[in-house]
Amino acid sequence: MEYTKLEKEHYNLHIIQTDRFKTINVKVNFKRKLVKEEITKRNMLVNALFESTANYPTKRLLEIKSEDLYDLSYHGSNYESGIYTILSFDMTFINPKYTEEGMDDASFELLEEFLYHPNVSNGAFVKENYDIAYHNLSDYLTTLDENVRTYAQIRMLEEMGDGIYSYRSSGYMEDLEKLTSKDLYEYYCDVINNDIADVFVIGEVDVDRIESLVQKHLVFKNNIKSKDSHFYLHPEVKDEIKLKIEKTTKEQSTLMLGFRLDPLTDYERRYVLSVYNYILGGSTESNLFQVVREGHSLCYYINSSNQPLLSIGIIKAGINAADYDETLSLINQELNKMKTGDFDDAKLKNAKETYLSSLEELEDNPESIVAMYTAIEYLNADTISERRKKIMQVTKDEVVAISSKIHLNTVFLLEGIDANEEE
Repeated sequence: MEYTKLEKEHYNLHIIQTDRFKTINVKVNFKRKLVKEEITKRNMLVNALFESTANYPTKRLLEIKSEDLYDLSYHGSNYESGIYTILSFDMTFINPKYTEEGMDDASFELLEEFLYHPNVSNGAFVKENYDIAYHNLSDYLTTLDENVRTYAQIRMLEEMGDGIYSYRSSGYMEDLEKLTSKDLYEYYCDVINNDIADVFVIGEVDVDRIESLVQKHLVFKNNIKSKDSHFYLHPEVKDEIKLKIEKTTKEQSTLMLGFRLDPLTDYERRYVLSVYNYILGGSTESNLFQVVREGHSLCYYINSSNQPLLSIGIIKAGINAADYDETLSLINQELNKMKTGDFDDAKLKNAKETYLSSLEELEDNPESIVAMYTAIEYLNADTISERRKKIMQVTKDEVVAISSKIHLNTVFLLEGIDANEEE
């Protein structure tokens, strides 16, 4: 596998050459600083651009075209990466050596169609196209609270404060209702011309050929370039704990704990934090799972996770409302044990082995490989070989030390109606 980065005036082109796959994957990213009022627009934009184009004004015509290109696949997403938001457009097609000459050019032409020839009229997305995208997002937003885990996490993060971690990545219904097809087209023009742009290509490809195809089909005129950090740091971290209880008609209760992290070194956030989380609640061997679920049978599930880009940590558990106090007490007990080093040394070893196993899987598919190089570009992440070395350097003392940099901020209970309470 060979990696080449070509730095152009308004974008960067990343080419990963490998003969492990019979497909060629292309990803085009448009990123900018995260603004709460733009989240809904960006989610809508992904839907609208892939619903139809100027030359393929219906979904069916797009499907026929992709079938003609040997079942070329495409999809888009909008996701948050710390203080940035990224619109990602992905396309996968069979390597022309297995189909016919020129199919790479034809595939890039369709990608160009999606990005630069939207289905618009009089400076607005056509009504039919816009309405479909609108209803898809509207349906998703109005049914969010039906998934209690998702809803509880959203509400807990909102209770934690007004930092960017509290923004709803799905968007906001009130913003969607105010948005017009003209507004969306104007925003599209802003994104396509001004966002920071990166193109990633992976497959058995020739660098000069890919460079030529990108220059022919993708146009970046005014797009800026930036190397600003993606990591969010809290203005301050106080040892004050908020408690919020919200009722739900669901039977099961959901307990969410939100933590703020002190500023960490790159080594701490990339490696020590990963080991800490595995031992605390990141696996079925973890302290929380073994004590709270297996030992005391107090929850249906329990786990912990960290989002180092946002400097936060989360513990989530499905419980009965009557077990809230005992569950919270046991969680606090296990958090204190992490601070004193009262955990089995074997779990430190298992955490490292699990991390190493996950690295092996990174090279199993092109999407994971592209994600790895995206992290190297955006987050200054280490290569796989560097990760293998550094994870093995993590000590128990470092895990104990990082425990004191993780502060409980919010306890949120989405209180359900226990079955025994209904009787």
